[in-house]
Amino acid sequence: MKPASNSTRMWVSMKDSFWFLPAVYGVISVLAVVLVTIVDFLLLPVIQNVVPDIVLTNQDIAKSLYSALITAILTMTTISFSTIMVVLTTYTTQFSPRTLQDFMKNRMTQHVLGVYSFSFIFALLNLLLLTEDKKRLMVSPFFTVVVSIVCLAFFILFIHHSSRFVQVNNLIGQIRYRTTKIIRGTFSKRDFQEKTEWDEEEITALKREDPQVILANETGYIQQLQLKNLIQWAKEEGAVLEAEFDIGDYIQEGMPIFKCWCSREMEAEEKCQEYLLIGNERVDNQDIEFSIQKLVEISVKAISPSINDPHTAINCINRIGFLLSELGRHYVPNRYYACDDDQLRLIMEPKPFREYLYKSFYQIRIYGSDDISVMNGVLEALYKVATVNGEDVKEDVWSFSDYMREAFHVDPNSLDYIYFKKQVEKLAAACNKTVSM
Repeated sequence: MKPASNSTRMWVSMKDSFWFLPAVYGVISVLAVVLVTIVDFLLLPVIQNVVPDIVLTNQDIAKSLYSALITAILTMTTISFSTIMVVLTTYTTQFSPRTLQDFMKNRMTQHVLGVYSFSFIFALLNLLLLTEDKKRLMVSPFFTVVVSIVCLAFFILFIHHSSRFVQVNNLIGQIRYRTTKIIRGTFSKRDFQEKTEWDEEEITALKREDPQVILANETGYIQQLQLKNLIQWAKEEGAVLEAEFDIGDYIQEGMPIFKCWCSREMEAEEKCQEYLLIGNERVDNQDIEFSIQKLVEISVKAISPSINDPHTAINCINRIGFLLSELGRHYVPNRYYACDDDQLRLIMEPKPFREYLYKSFYQIRIYGSDDISVMNGVLEALYKVATVNGEDVKEDVWSFSDYMREAFHVDPNSLDYIYFKKQVEKLAAACNKTVSM
């Protein structure tokens, strides 16, 4: 098996880009124009004597139809792009700049613009190909009417879609749903072996040897790692790799990215880097922490003095708690990866569960420590995480709750303290601990 080529990486980047689907629709539109033109030229002269006149269209009507559709498509496209700008402005000012990806990468948005591209190109090319010798037409005008109706339907759908997307609860739900899929995909069963432990003598013997250091040949965020292909490459080379990065890390050209133990001398531009997708922005394809960070930023923005919306912050905290519960149920600290011949091929340190806890709430601790509703919301989320998970997760949750409680100071004689104490006691019971306050 050969290493993944640059064309493979380009295909991944292109497929996730905003213009990919509209471009595909444009190509399909050109093919549709060719098809209907062939039918009108070749098939219509043969059957026009048996076809009712009502389904035939003369040149003037067809020209008016194409012109009207072009104008209508441009108008709908203008309104749609204006709507997109409104959504992007709302996301940037009220939610988080990181959530822009969620709207721009949404397939519905891209399909709508793709339909507009298809319709505009279809009508424009048909108008261009309309000549004086085309006295009677059948297929292209009829198909143009169908395209117009579909375009109108997508326009209405896009307005509905955009109005739902600017609702913060819907955005939070979408992020939660997508992050759940990422978590399950990350810890699902693979075609290669994943283990939390390996023969210590083998690891010790391996690390006694001086490894070759493979340096990064690009600068940017690590967006994706093709584990299966990387392990297969290491097998073919007889190599063992140790990753010096995590998914989502920002690396600079020349930084160590792999340690490699191999019988041959590796080159700086070694092929194993072709299994890394590095880009200018952080994405959530495999990055669980980044997906949770979006919810954290929405919650922090919501409790800022400029917005002052603690209920949205609590909603985000509830979803973060659900994701941490999901992560706790599926989390396995896999560190060693082996090929099908049971030989070690990759060492990659996993993020501990407590780090996910910290990254989920440390900013909320800083900016929400004076808001009793927010702090109670965090403790409630931790309680739910502990309730549905095992002892290891309970220990991490309880240890982390100490860190959160240290930030909150309230008068012991106040009503706020009574509710806060009740929440702490409930969390302690879930973690099988006792607490005195």
